[in-house]
Amino acid sequence: MAYLWTEQAVDHDSRNTYQELVGKKTWSESSRSEGVAGGFLSGDGIILQSRDRLREQSGRVRRINTRGENRMLAWISEMKHALRRLSRSPGFVAAAVISIGLGIAANSTIFSMVSKFVLHTAPVGDPATLLALHTTYSNECCNAFSWPLFTDVRDQTKSFSGVASYYELLPASIGGTGEPERVWGQATTANFFDVAQLGMTLGRGFAGDEEHRPVVVLGNRLWKRRFAADPRIAGKTVLLSGRPFTVVGVAPPLFRGIDLVLDCEFWVPLGNLDALQPNTANLTSREFRWVAVIARLKSGVTPAQTSGELNGIGQRLARAYPSTDKDLGFRFEQAGSLQPSRDKSTILLFLGALTVVVLLVLCIACANVANLFLAQASGRQKEMAVRLALGATRGQLLRQMLTESVLLSIGGGLVGVAISLWATQALSAFRIPAPVPLDFGVSVDWKVLLYTFFMSIGAGLLFGLAPAWAVSRPVLSSALKGEDILARPGRRWTLRNVLVVSQISMSLILLCITGLFLRSLQSAASTNVGFRSHGLLMMSVDPRLNGYTPERTAQFLNQLREQVSALPGVSSVAATDVVPLYGGHRSDGFQAEGRPPVDDETSTELYMASPGYFETMGTPLIAGRAFATESPTAPKLAVVNEAFVQRFFKNENPLGQHVNGGGVRYKIIGVAKNIKARTIGENQRMVLYRSVDQTIGSDPSFMGYSLVVQSSVAPGLLAAAVRGEIHSLDPTLAVYNSETIEEHMRSALFLPRLAGTLFGVFGFVGLVLAAVGLYGVMSYSVSRRTKEIGIRLALGAQTGGVQILIIRQGMTLTLIAAALGLCAALAVAKLASSFLYGVQPHDLVTFTIVPVFLGGVALLASWIPARRAARVDPLTALRYE
Repeated sequence: MAYLWTEQAVDHDSRNTYQELVGKKTWSESSRSEGVAGGFLSGDGIILQSRDRLREQSGRVRRINTRGENRMLAWISEMKHALRRLSRSPGFVAAAVISIGLGIAANSTIFSMVSKFVLHTAPVGDPATLLALHTTYSNECCNAFSWPLFTDVRDQTKSFSGVASYYELLPASIGGTGEPERVWGQATTANFFDVAQLGMTLGRGFAGDEEHRPVVVLGNRLWKRRFAADPRIAGKTVLLSGRPFTVVGVAPPLFRGIDLVLDCEFWVPLGNLDALQPNTANLTSREFRWVAVIARLKSGVTPAQTSGELNGIGQRLARAYPSTDKDLGFRFEQAGSLQPSRDKSTILLFLGALTVVVLLVLCIACANVANLFLAQASGRQKEMAVRLALGATRGQLLRQMLTESVLLSIGGGLVGVAISLWATQALSAFRIPAPVPLDFGVSVDWKVLLYTFFMSIGAGLLFGLAPAWAVSRPVLSSALKGEDILARPGRRWTLRNVLVVSQISMSLILLCITGLFLRSLQSAASTNVGFRSHGLLMMSVDPRLNGYTPERTAQFLNQLREQVSALPGVSSVAATDVVPLYGGHRSDGFQAEGRPPVDDETSTELYMASPGYFETMGTPLIAGRAFATESPTAPKLAVVNEAFVQRFFKNENPLGQHVNGGGVRYKIIGVAKNIKARTIGENQRMVLYRSVDQTIGSDPSFMGYSLVVQSSVAPGLLAAAVRGEIHSLDPTLAVYNSETIEEHMRSALFLPRLAGTLFGVFGFVGLVLAAVGLYGVMSYSVSRRTKEIGIRLALGAQTGGVQILIIRQGMTLTLIAAALGLCAALAVAKLASSFLYGVQPHDLVTFTIVPVFLGGVALLASWIPARRAARVDPLTALRYE
């Protein structure tokens, strides 16, 4: 595309160069042919005279430069010349900047994710010395601390200036502007903010004597959202779950807790935990591990010293408490980094795969721009020959060309940052399927900007070096004849052909991986999840936060079900603790009563279910009955899924059998079809449903309770009606997690949707760049072979034969690239197998359709220049220079 204007610019550039360096005399076609031919070919013309004068002057300039007096002026002069030169080719500049901008945008966007999940540090004072501590048992990481273990470490370590602990997630209902809202916070020791060295936006952290006092530090967003950023909020009282708390401070805007992904909005002293969430704190048991721990490293203490001291403490505690602390160990890392317990290896692998992909996109873009540069360089060969003849050194020409390429890449970097700003906002809109608040938002920060700057400089040098090297070493006689600087006698392959083959190969790899992830998304979306995927509305409440007893909570849920079922258009209503596909909930190991113990994995997913649950969710019962209104004091009843029956009872009838799990004995009254419990791509899990009425007292739900409504009414209208029914029973209850099952399913498809979207965009960009690159090379080839084509046509060649000649050249490059790209794509696909749903990494459909599709695009990119070549007028072509 940029190959058509270069020939038009060369005469103008050569004329300007000659006039600037020789004397600004009038340039005509006759004087150009006489002067240049005479000067260069006879060796005694005006150019050689000017060359001698310029060499004498350049010697003086070099002596001045040796003294370092004019280096800045020389650099400024080169920059001005490069800008002036580029301004003459706006089409070329636009094509190059957009191409390199797309490649840099892809890299900046993915690096924003790397910055968030890999390079992130906690927004605290001196983050390098703040450590997050974890326990290990038999070298298996990572676990929380029991309270006695925390106090042992706090009291015995000498490596830390302070040790603090916190309970990671604490739900509460908060008042303020508008209706009550469910928020999540943390309960911390009184020294938490001192150890974190956190400066407050308003007020202060907790004082040492406030461990059991009802005081609260508000998150910055909560302060602005619920209290209109009241500057006098410190000292005022707010209601948390109906209990008065005095605000002592407001956290800074970036602080949402020490953890990388948890999104917390308030902090209370740990002594208030049982008041907000009863029966949670346990200050005596060494088995109950429930607090996370941070520690501030003393100045001068090394990580090796800290590790040695913690290992010694672990060994002493293992001997003192062998029943609970046997094989105890410790692990620590900088606070705010991605925790190993949160699938760190999987996230790093995914980011690594994305980084490789976007580097491929950038390489395709660089190859495309390098081809554009080569085409323009061919048009400047006469100019460069004149400069060399007039005394310029090859190093000066090389530096001038690289200056132009770097300026283009910096422009591409600016475009890339603009695109990345939009792309990071789009990525942040993806919702994680989780019932707790998670912060997976990414943004363009200073690290991303710095990375983009260096990436731009590197890309400019990468795509500019080969053209600059070629154009700074022309064969003078060939250059003055207008021959291609890259066309050497006897050479069938040029650098342009190599670049195009590289582009198409890399594009094929991208498209194959893109095809696999799109097929994976299609497979995941069509998976039978075992329950309705449309026509359901879900809405959650947590009466416990408002002081409800278990009996009153059960009564509230039953009354709410009755009132909502009476709404127009509602078919059925059920209550549960959490709906499936939320990424994980409660689970326990189970054993069948009266049978030999099962040694391997018996972990079973637990769900609460009210009367009407299976009808509402659309999960069929294949044996037995569903729950009715069960007595809380009667023997516990359970409905299990097919996988549970197959695991424990094989082909026997499970109805009436008893199983034990979590210290509770259950009688099986029904068998339901299998469902997807945690994720869509999981292997089939065992599931046990418990009666809400029988479980709400002994094992209340930490997540609250969800109302599931089946209806044909529009979700927006129904949601307002259901919310009204909730507030008619209790206007102080916070309503949260209101969504349709369709929205929930989209969230459950988070990973395949994210991967499909990212790889789809990158694959499309790579395809466009490769197609443009092939089109450009074929167009340039046609322009260089215009005289040859004219001769062929004049001698009687058919236009169809000319088209085949050009198309064959393009398709030969494509076939070579496809052979190389397919081998690489098969190898890369194996690395992505862990992220695919229901698709094999060597999927035949993908590896058949993608090469055919790419071949069709390449055929079109070759046919357009071939069609133009076949329309060449022989007389015009024979006069072509």
